[in-house]
Amino acid sequence: MGVSSSSAALAAICLLLYCVHLYIERIVAGHLPLPPGPRAIPILGNVHQLPRDHQYKTFQEWSRIYGDITRLYLFRKPALVLSSAQAIHDLLDKKNAVYSDRPQFVLVDEIVGWNRNLAIMPYGDTWRMHRKWFQNAFLARNSLNGYRHLQQREAYNLLIRLLEAPDAFLAHIKSYAAALVIEIAYGHTATSLDDEFIRLAEDVMHGTSNIGGTAVAMVDVFPFLKHIPTWMPGAGFKRKALEVRALVDRMHNIPYQSVCRSLATGMAKPSFLASLIETGSKEAPLTPGMEQEVKGAAATLYVGKGSLTSTTTVLSQFVLAMVLHPHVLKKAQDEIDRIVGTTRLPVVEDREALPYLECVIQEVYRWRPPLPLGVQHQSTEDDEYRGYFIPRGTIIFPNIWWVLQYPTLFPEPEKFRPERYQEMDKRTSHFADPRWLTFGFGRRICPGRKLGDSSVWLVAANIIAAFDIRKARSHSGEEITPLGDFKPGPISHPEPFQCEIRPRSRQMADMILQLKANVSI
Repeated sequence: MGVSSSSAALAAICLLLYCVHLYIERIVAGHLPLPPGPRAIPILGNVHQLPRDHQYKTFQEWSRIYGDITRLYLFRKPALVLSSAQAIHDLLDKKNAVYSDRPQFVLVDEIVGWNRNLAIMPYGDTWRMHRKWFQNAFLARNSLNGYRHLQQREAYNLLIRLLEAPDAFLAHIKSYAAALVIEIAYGHTATSLDDEFIRLAEDVMHGTSNIGGTAVAMVDVFPFLKHIPTWMPGAGFKRKALEVRALVDRMHNIPYQSVCRSLATGMAKPSFLASLIETGSKEAPLTPGMEQEVKGAAATLYVGKGSLTSTTTVLSQFVLAMVLHPHVLKKAQDEIDRIVGTTRLPVVEDREALPYLECVIQEVYRWRPPLPLGVQHQSTEDDEYRGYFIPRGTIIFPNIWWVLQYPTLFPEPEKFRPERYQEMDKRTSHFADPRWLTFGFGRRICPGRKLGDSSVWLVAANIIAAFDIRKARSHSGEEITPLGDFKPGPISHPEPFQCEIRPRSRQMADMILQLKANVSI
């Protein structure tokens, strides 16, 4: 009886506090209403209504009921889902001074040690410093041209691997993206997925993803939990987080020490990290604090949101699209044969002369956006939009997936149809370019977007020029149609699928074999 009474009293207190919270929120809002949304319950908010995976589909259904700005609560935290290009542009682009922060996760940022990752770093002076580093390295034309030979080399290595072991195409795509990023970040040439630097990053990403969303949420709701001793019952989440922290430290320290040794002996190859170290230590050695900053910046290149994983995902989706839509592949091949010819492979300088291929790349981004909900933003002050009050600290989810499925902007959105971009007028085609949504918004737009986009284009162009891609066949000779399902998680990577990849001609196979003699794998 006593326990039951205590539970009832606790529930009543929680309900009262929740009601007081809502009342104060309305007072602060100056009587402006909050945006519409599903009814929240005390403590949990709307968490109980969210599926574990593919939350963007739930948000789509809510947008049909509540409109393109939908309010919800993640426990006590207010959140807003933006489900139209206009709402996303109005808040995240035009009001970027208010909406450039990131929500902070106590377990991931403070205990695991991801607080030096530009993609999730809070908005402020440290973020501005990191952002400047990335802009200097990846937005200046001279800098981009400096990476061209690396992109071309790794694209050729990918073609060689596809010729020699076509069934392992998904692993080859990952090797391409990993090798490119590792060399740019550290000046380190990785020849396979067994490379030490790549294994370090893979272990970290695997460990971070296995911490568990429940543990992350609980520590955010009850921050005092970060202080409990690891020996206490129920502290398994902290023990696991500290194990991942050790992996994060290794991933930061081992490449950093390697680059420092190379710089000391004069053997360092050009890299993002080497440039930061040399620039920062011109007058005096780097302070311990600045060492942590440059380590984190270099690591962001590999494990930052939308870097390696996003490139791998987009290229995997590209291959899937070609398997399922052979007429698109044939049309793109005809364009390349006509413009580039069949005696050489495409290079980045051919891009402007291949408009249909450009449409194919756009449609891949639209058809299966790599980050369906992007990376969440957070407001830094109270705001008003369309007569609604948006409290400070509101988490913003841009529902990129649903915007790219809008029938009014993309008729028959379920179809993979690159021609849709050629049929749009100039203003509409610019606004409807899926890359505007894929690479982020406002001050948080990805500084490596030009490098990432050109890397995707170069690989897609070379694969189309060099190979035919068809559905795999069973032992009985029947075609195997990929289901096109997604892996669970925030990144919509396709489930493994089979296909048949063959060189388009004996001449093309010989051309790729000739590359092997001239390119270091």
